[in-house]
Amino acid sequence: MPRSSPALDATDVDAVTDAVLTASRLLVAVSARSIAAAGDTITLPQFRLLVILQTRGPLKHADLAEYLQVTPSTASRMVDRLVTVGVVDRQHSTVSRREIVLALTREGTKVVRQVTARRRKEIAKIVARMPDEARHGLVDSLTAFAEAGGEPPASTTAPEAVWT
Repeated sequence: MPRSSPALDATDVDAVTDAVLTASRLLVAVSARSIAAAGDTITLPQFRLLVILQTRGPLKHADLAEYLQVTPSTASRMVDRLVTVGVVDRQHSTVSRREIVLALTREGTKVVRQVTARRRKEIAKIVARMPDEARHGLVDSLTAFAEAGGEPPASTTAPEAVWT
């Protein structure tokens, strides 16, 4: 049974932040369960890397590290593991043969699609349990939140925007 809560003052940044943090715990749990169902070969940070490659296309190591907000050496270790399991490939750039870019393999694309489908299904169940009045404005609010954070939009036809 949903708990009732006092009316949120939407101008109170701390109150809004608390509400987002609470919702994010649920979303991280949904993401973790969806990734776990794919097997024990992919971690949550590695899945984020896969989604970035899915949504942004082939990237240089340095650009990928910037999107992940990690050091290049950390990104390189993540990529090494994902190359080993066959979901990421190193390729010569179409711009310069001396430049190496990272891209999803077919298996990587399949993993992103499967995990995203599981997440979408579980999130849809949660949204369906919300009363109509609670859903009012949710799409606009979450879209504005994602845009403020620089995330590309997810859609029912695209695999997914950057996570999670």
